[in-house]
Amino acid sequence: MTDTRYLVHGVFWDGPPPFPAPGSGGPAAGQSCSGLPVLRLQDPAGSFTALALDAGTRLGFRLAAAAKSCLGHHKVHGPADRDHILCPDRAAAARGSQCERCFVVDDSRLIHDFHRGGRVPPGLRAYLMQPHWLYVATFANGASKVGTASHLRKWNRLAEQGAVVARYVARADDGRVVRILEDLVTRDAGLPQQVRTAAKAAALVAPAAAAELDALNGQLAGEARTLLTGAGTEDFEVVNERWVRPELSAKACSPAARHAYPHDLGAGTHGFRIDSLSGSIALAALDGSDLEFVVNLGQLKARVIELGDHGSDVPAVQESLF
Repeated sequence: MTDTRYLVHGVFWDGPPPFPAPGSGGPAAGQSCSGLPVLRLQDPAGSFTALALDAGTRLGFRLAAAAKSCLGHHKVHGPADRDHILCPDRAAAARGSQCERCFVVDDSRLIHDFHRGGRVPPGLRAYLMQPHWLYVATFANGASKVGTASHLRKWNRLAEQGAVVARYVARADDGRVVRILEDLVTRDAGLPQQVRTAAKAAALVAPAAAAELDALNGQLAGEARTLLTGAGTEDFEVVNERWVRPELSAKACSPAARHAYPHDLGAGTHGFRIDSLSGSIALAALDGSDLEFVVNLGQLKARVIELGDHGSDVPAVQESLF
């Protein structure tokens, strides 16, 4: 894959859950399952490559363009059926990771107003009418949020979020009901619906103790369940189910001496060994250094890279990092 330029679409945890969790839709006991992440790359011809990001993977690359590029848009046809349409103009990104045209025609942007009476195309409606789950997730510094996941991506959604600990608090008949519940928990319990990836990365530099985060998440999830029990809304049930964190994330989420990655991923050359991964955030080792660094691979999304035998410069004065 060297000497070829790739457009980075991001880190995805698309594999089946690494356990046969009740109600997860995961594999039965004894079946093969991975639950491992990949870096999804698009080559100049429009074909995709999935670069596995397991522990021990060495990732070396050079930034091949200064600006971000549009990643295209999605047309949704049903719960497990969608088309990813590449940007026809190969335009620069204007809104995050999309050009203005692709943003306007992307079905996914309509999801957030569906429960408020917004109109959606038939395929997206079919996707939204499948069962959905409401969860409370807590990250490495104690920041917590309420969120939703479709039944088919119940486990994967939280893996991609990079939660340290999470619990499901409700199962709704469809995506309209679950978003009403989500707004209710935000309004009455004060839980936000977003934690920025930059904040998640900063928190992993000095994670709180596992017992502390688990206790906090258990408390917040309990408060959300109590609130939902008296909601008076139909077509859902309150549940008490713990999400199982991927084994690959364990080291990144454990308190230990590590440091923020000192280089800008938007330029230059980089290379490191991935030791652990939480969401899109890697705990990585640099050649020639005994230190570990927290690298936010989410910053590569919509950027063009060239893979190769590259390395990251080790900070000149390592003592200054302590």
